[in-house]
Amino acid sequence: MAHLLEERLKVRHISTGDLFRREIHRRSALGRAVQRYVSSGRLVPDDLVVRVMTGQLNTRLLGRGLVLDGFPRTIGQAEGLDRFLNRLRRSLQAAVYLECPQRVLVSRLAGRRVCSRCGANYHIRNIPPRRAGVCDRCGGTLVIRKDDRVQTIRKRLRIDRAEATPLLAHYRKQRKLFRLNGNGSSEQALQRLLGLIRQRRWLGKPDRAVRSAGKGGHRDD
Repeated sequence: MAHLLEERLKVRHISTGDLFRREIHRRSALGRAVQRYVSSGRLVPDDLVVRVMTGQLNTRLLGRGLVLDGFPRTIGQAEGLDRFLNRLRRSLQAAVYLECPQRVLVSRLAGRRVCSRCGANYHIRNIPPRRAGVCDRCGGTLVIRKDDRVQTIRKRLRIDRAEATPLLAHYRKQRKLFRLNGNGSSEQALQRLLGLIRQRRWLGKPDRAVRSAGKGGHRDD
């Protein structure tokens, strides 16, 4: 979803999943640390996630506006982001929570494929390659990541649901929480989100960030 927003609105999008996958593919120290968590369906520790994500942000980027995808995912990450933004005298504009049944989330996530050579992402229904099982970009073999196997997905969703309750309460208290129906196709959900953005007049406002996430561990990352 956040990738689609970036394409349609030309607004920067930063994803925990993209950052972590890049480091895993590079086999960096960070990548190896993250791999131990994601391959077993566990959440990466909050302090590590906050450090990595805030390291991508600066005053110039925040001033132009951006979408944070999959972050913050826990109350600890939200509080870490708040502290970081407060130091820069910036603030989060909205936390958008995409609500979707678990069976739909499992179906969506289990359809993802990644190139074993260059790390490009595909989906067997939503973003299929031109040739089944072959990367359009480099010709590498497309594989199913360990964390995209159904058993691991279900475990991640259970963890995310438990973490979501205090996280939503945090943004509800700040009056920044917006719930959105994530059912239907990606395009249908995107149009609902674009409608919300237009309604709230978020575009063009400086010094803000918009976060997109989803119910029970909806992960576009």
